[in-house]
Amino acid sequence: MENFTFYAPTCFVFGREKEDEVSDYVRRFGGSKVLIHYGGGSCVKSGLLGRVEGALARDGIPYVKLGGVKPNPRSGLVYEGIELCKKENIDFILAVGGGSVIDSAKAIAAGTLYDGDFWDFYEGKPVTEALPIGTVLTIAAAGSEGSPDSVITKEDGKFKRGASGEAFRPRFSILNPQLTESLSPYQTAAGITDIIAHLYERYLTTTTEVEVTDRMIEGLLLTMIHEGPRVIEDPHNYDARANIMWAGTMAHNNCCGVGRAQDWNSHNIEHELSAQYDCAHGAGLAVTMPAVFRYVMDKDVNRFAQVAVRVWGCSMDLDHPEKTALEGIQCLQNFLCSIGMPKNLEELGANAKDIPEMARRCVFGDGRPGYIEGFVRLDERDVKNIYEDMC
Repeated sequence: MENFTFYAPTCFVFGREKEDEVSDYVRRFGGSKVLIHYGGGSCVKSGLLGRVEGALARDGIPYVKLGGVKPNPRSGLVYEGIELCKKENIDFILAVGGGSVIDSAKAIAAGTLYDGDFWDFYEGKPVTEALPIGTVLTIAAAGSEGSPDSVITKEDGKFKRGASGEAFRPRFSILNPQLTESLSPYQTAAGITDIIAHLYERYLTTTTEVEVTDRMIEGLLLTMIHEGPRVIEDPHNYDARANIMWAGTMAHNNCCGVGRAQDWNSHNIEHELSAQYDCAHGAGLAVTMPAVFRYVMDKDVNRFAQVAVRVWGCSMDLDHPEKTALEGIQCLQNFLCSIGMPKNLEELGANAKDIPEMARRCVFGDGRPGYIEGFVRLDERDVKNIYEDMC
């Protein structure tokens, strides 16, 4: 295990109807004028946005609103939010929605306190300062409610890139599993897939002797395997949704990633798919992960065999561990298909003719050095081969 420092100060407020207490937490964490940031019509139709506004109004907390966040959140709305925050002297941002809304709120929070272009943070500049953020979570998936990370799509060039910094961690996050019950089965499954990807990206490590975090990741993967089918069968299963929601937070606040090298190649390769086709990130990961894993498993076949045995219940073939490893990857893909996720580019709505350009953009686009680094370093040829395996 490597040396590490882990600091995750987010206050998590979990349970039924906890969104009614939102103004208490805004006040507690210093908010005196709030930007409410949200997406499309779902939080309006459900009445959630109205309840949040009502809570702030009752406590005399002034606010302005900025809606319109889309999946794979766009840079244009971030620029609009930064201008609005500066004009209105906003000192707290409240994200009401899922990972896209929270990621957009984080970008606005950093950009408001920065004299340059906020996109600098998404090209590698560390995020050291941002307006405080709170969240009311409506989708269990991205884990942005507890993470120091944000992903934004730059509309000029369609580059989808991430930024990170401890200043991005929300001051509080309200997690009411009931708020996820209105999600479609497809949205729910895409969220489950994203959670699983966050766990696998940490599991694939070149660091040795990380048994504690290995076991934590394995336990959370087993939870997703158990709860996923239950919630797809019964969207109103509160207990299943509660377990999934908390697993999503634990999967990406990095408590499972401390002291170990991590991968993230599956995310980098998928980002080209969701940037190009505007597909659900989780659906893109469902197609991407098995192809990446098959391509890189020779780097440490025993690690893939280990997760196959411990999580998927495969029998260990001591003479041919690669067979066990492949069986585990196939079990993963079968599970994702069983909850309604696509298995190839065609089902995702992607076009094989775009593969060469996506491979080039993945490793060279927006200033990248010609490769992506993770469990295995991948160059343009490698990424092209992985995309072709998705066909």
